[in-house]
Amino acid sequence: MENEKIKATLYRLCDDFVNRRFQTIQSTINEIQLSLTSETKSSAGDKHETGRAMLQLEREKAGQQLAEVEKTKEILSKVNPSKTSKIIGLGSVVYTSKANYFIAISAGELQINTQKFYAISPNTPIGLLLMGKTVGDTIIFRNEGFEIELVF
Repeated sequence: MENEKIKATLYRLCDDFVNRRFQTIQSTINEIQLSLTSETKSSAGDKHETGRAMLQLEREKAGQQLAEVEKTKEILSKVNPSKTSKIIGLGSVVYTSKANYFIAISAGELQINTQKFYAISPNTPIGLLLMGKTVGDTIIFRNEGFEIELVF
């Protein structure tokens, strides 16, 4: 598969990952909201208030997760899948002697045909080591050295 298609596919897989997370969190928020509105005052007033407080806390937590996903979406939107560079930066696909990386967002392991890639944020420990490097450079991560073989 040619480089442009690989990068476009990795970008799409990351976008799908973010959208799935967004949908899951949105669904959770809707369920909490439904629970809050359907919760009726019972004769055990304290129990009712405790239940509402727990739901409010869950809604806050889901709101924070939603904000994180929106931040991740914003970072991904800065990646231009058709742009290539010899120097590793946001949006780079990096082949090393150890593993292959897509520098964008932390989305875990992605597979294209038989090739495995790790979608990582530039702010992760490995991402920070890779940023600004180019083909032929060697980096040491967790006491293990590996060479950068291809960047696009």
